[in-house]
Amino acid sequence: MTTIDETVEAVVNAPTWDQRVAEIRLIPQRHGKNDHPDLYAQVARRLYVPHLAPDFAYIHDAPFYDAEHFDEVYTAAYTATSGFTKVDVDWLATVLEADPPSLLVFRTITGLLKNELAGTTKLVAEQLGDDHQPVSPSTVDNAEKRGSRLTSAQAHVLATAIDQLMSKKLFADPPDGLHSKQDKFDTKDGWDTVRDLVQNGVPYRAFLHQRHYGGPFLLVSNATSTHRGDLLEDEVEELFKAKGIPYVRTGSSNQGDIATKFGVTVTPAPDFVVFDANNTLRAMLECKATNDGGTARDKANRFDSLHNEGARLGGIPVMAVLGGTGWARARDALGPVVQYTDGRVFTLETLDEMLSVAPFPQLIGLAVDGAN
Repeated sequence: MTTIDETVEAVVNAPTWDQRVAEIRLIPQRHGKNDHPDLYAQVARRLYVPHLAPDFAYIHDAPFYDAEHFDEVYTAAYTATSGFTKVDVDWLATVLEADPPSLLVFRTITGLLKNELAGTTKLVAEQLGDDHQPVSPSTVDNAEKRGSRLTSAQAHVLATAIDQLMSKKLFADPPDGLHSKQDKFDTKDGWDTVRDLVQNGVPYRAFLHQRHYGGPFLLVSNATSTHRGDLLEDEVEELFKAKGIPYVRTGSSNQGDIATKFGVTVTPAPDFVVFDANNTLRAMLECKATNDGGTARDKANRFDSLHNEGARLGGIPVMAVLGGTGWARARDALGPVVQYTDGRVFTLETLDEMLSVAPFPQLIGLAVDGAN
């Protein structure tokens, strides 16, 4: 009888990915079900865990949040206000109308998000009357990011809002247990504090406290959360395009098409379906990223469903592309994924190796050659 250690070594030492898959598929024949959790977990730890990387180690490029961009708009705002000494409402309005991207600097000084500043302009517009209108979040966003023109009325409302925020006239003193957002280090005494810090610098302790209070990459992480969620899918799609692999990337709009064209009825459909020149389904691929072990355990059940669907369709292989350290939870998270995919588990580090696994070698270049 083959021991667990012997089976693990056979899988680990398989010279090719397809032979690794073949060895993993022999496990149910060689071992009883009681051995499976430990066996798949050992394989997972040996072959797959070393290639996992935390997705919190990086953030996406976001030029709007880069230091170079902020330095540019800061310099313009600093110059236009003579070092934040000319900050009366009329002059601020003139600056904003002439240089809409400078709104980013003044909004950042107030500590408000774009939706919060837009909400503040509703209060200001009511005060001003005379048909003054609040400024929408999209107007704020377009002015800051694209330099979209502000009307004189919009610039005036924004300048008034900034002025009243800095002078603490807009909102009442907070009750016990609450802080005004203007009580932060650089605006405690309004523009006087700003000017003092411009001249004398910010103590490193204050800089670190702000990092502790809000996180150095919090806004850019939130702003790019959609991209972060799509990171694995984007990399897979880029690889498929580069190698001419015929595929469909599924989404909310084409779930029914996947069922009609390929007979895939599991819902939701897998992230990718791969097919050949005859439009015959050849593989299903699912991407999952998490840095939490409990979440990884819950996500593993998805691969059980896909495995059953692949079996129903006549043995269609299921591929997994995983990211995040949550998958290091081997026994009840990564191990089951290895089981349900017969070891066809990849990370960003090993993604190119997926093309050596059946059926991909026979599909390379088909899309370039005209497959639909």
